[in-house]
Amino acid sequence: MEIAFILTSKITELTIIVLLGYLLVKSKLLASKDSYPLSIIGLYIISPAVMINAFQIDYSPELLRGLLLSLVMAVILHIILIITGMVLKKLLKLDPIEHAASIYSNSGNLIIPLVMAMFGQQWVIYATCFIVVQTFLFWTHCRTIICGKGAIPLRSIMKNINIWSIIIGATLFAFQIKLPHIIQGTMTAVGSFIGPNAMLIAGMLIASIPIRTILSSRRIYLVTLLRLIVIPLSLMVIIKLCGFANYAENGETIAMISFLATISPAAATVTQMALVYGKDAQKSSAIYGVTTLLCVITMPLIIALYQLF
Repeated sequence: MEIAFILTSKITELTIIVLLGYLLVKSKLLASKDSYPLSIIGLYIISPAVMINAFQIDYSPELLRGLLLSLVMAVILHIILIITGMVLKKLLKLDPIEHAASIYSNSGNLIIPLVMAMFGQQWVIYATCFIVVQTFLFWTHCRTIICGKGAIPLRSIMKNINIWSIIIGATLFAFQIKLPHIIQGTMTAVGSFIGPNAMLIAGMLIASIPIRTILSSRRIYLVTLLRLIVIPLSLMVIIKLCGFANYAENGETIAMISFLATISPAAATVTQMALVYGKDAQKSSAIYGVTTLLCVITMPLIIALYQLF
């Protein structure tokens, strides 16, 4: 239960930062479009620094087994999410934005700062496996949902700086190459901005959404219910029944980190894709905003249930 309280405290802190971003726009000090430079900073500087720094740890057989467990869980959980999304699409007649938002979580921007706060920097490496699998699926499966069938943009995947940062970090880890302390210290300092930066961006984007758009759409709350409650509870049962926590040393913590990545708000990437490809970006932003604000309540409750059972 202590972890649930820590999670509540950390998410509350991040939610306050969301409100600060919201107030910046509403007070007309900045416009929502001014969040773009922050997105560039997050994508090209902060996130790669966190990824590379996560692999700057000493090798051990226990660590390798933990990474394998994390990778296997990431693949299995995404397969379940994709199948669940297909079923929900047919049952509830979800449109492409609703379908993608119900499946894909904001694991990168939110989970890394939460893992750092709850467990420590050394545990971030276990969150990277989920992010690697999700990043690949973002540019294949998720893009297909939003844009329809078409050629898979493998070039876009290979040019993704976050993928390259993980490859670089994994290579340094494999050969146990340690970066100079001044470089590692710089990356640690830069990486500490990942949570606040992402939440400021979220607040600035939410500020551009008319309140009536959110209040008048039952579909937004349907997707919120699926993303924050129905799907997390279903995955919790599966994880517990499969006993993933028993397959590695510190398996309970590793399994919880993987589970934590699946119960976060709708992915910001879905909104970005909707904007880039001319889809319903306003609806996607509304789902992103509502799930981000309500996760301060749902995530601690879901984790408390996870620990209870």
